[in-house]
Amino acid sequence: MCGFTVSIAFKNADDVVIDNYYKEGRMINQALEQDQRASELGLIALIKFDLNNNKVSLRFDHPRMDGKSNPDILLLNMGHPVKAAQDQFIQLQKTKPNQYEGVISVRPEHNWYLTLYAVDDINKRKESEWSLSGQIHFSARHDAWLKPRVQ
Repeated sequence: MCGFTVSIAFKNADDVVIDNYYKEGRMINQALEQDQRASELGLIALIKFDLNNNKVSLRFDHPRMDGKSNPDILLLNMGHPVKAAQDQFIQLQKTKPNQYEGVISVRPEHNWYLTLYAVDDINKRKESEWSLSGQIHFSARHDAWLKPRVQ
């Protein structure tokens, strides 16, 4: 009976539980540094989702960006609150100064955590000069403000 219970626990493991606390702690410190840089640059962005056309658009509000902090491609991480396998990574291409657009591969529903990086690949997120974060409830609205977590 005990072996059966253990096999069920491993088979139905929850993505919410973190296995490596040390690694997670280091990533939190790095994210805070990226948020601090975003705050220094005065970054705030409005993100809008057009679910009928599978598009996402982003507009920065009064940024002080230049060079590395203002790339041609940004990466939006849409984190599912429970199932990491449903996370989406969307490249946003600059269309005008301070404006970006991208394509949604899977129609999102309900609640999602949003993180924006100044890189083009999730494996480069540690190299991002800044990051912005937010949350969206698609059952209530299709836009959200992304801001630094530190002010």
